[in-house]
Amino acid sequence: MKTLVVGVGGMTNGGKSTLAMSLHQQIPNSCIIAQDSYFKDESVVPEDSNGFKQYDTLDALHMDVMMSDVDLWRRDPESFLKQRDLNPEHIAPSVDKEVFVLIVEGFLIFNYRPLNELFNKKYYMEIPYEVCKRRRSSRVYTPPDPPGYFDGHVWPMYLKNHQEMETMVSGIVFLDGLKPREELLAAVCGDVCQEIERLREKD
Repeated sequence: MKTLVVGVGGMTNGGKSTLAMSLHQQIPNSCIIAQDSYFKDESVVPEDSNGFKQYDTLDALHMDVMMSDVDLWRRDPESFLKQRDLNPEHIAPSVDKEVFVLIVEGFLIFNYRPLNELFNKKYYMEIPYEVCKRRRSSRVYTPPDPPGYFDGHVWPMYLKNHQEMETMVSGIVFLDGLKPREELLAAVCGDVCQEIERLREKD
């Protein structure tokens, strides 16, 4: 049994979740671990001097729990899929020759060193400021974004995290989130499937 870990990162509302889900639907023996599932309770997320909740930091996330789930998958991906009922029907009968794929999706996945050491493939979705702000304003969050939150916290933190990411990580494929979804999926899926074939042929 062989494994492949794919990172799909990107800015808020950049299309990373859509790409990750589409990739999952195309690739057998795959599952998604989404960083957004590991946010801490609102009551423990600190505020800055403007009263903005500091959600766009690693401290706002249960990264230890997320890594525990990633490690569970790495130890036995077949059992991980079955225990969580994550499309076990896609598991091939000859699992010893199959490649199991974990898609890790999130806005700060490349800013967390323990995760960076695991990625075999890394992709990052980007969109311009105006598009990002418009998409963000059209979505409803719990809790909702307060007035000025995007320009006062979300975008500055994106720029800070992006700069930090570039100093920490190499080998990221940056994707233009304004391109058609089908085109992005075809490029990434083709790249990942090539790696899967390479792993199958190994040994």
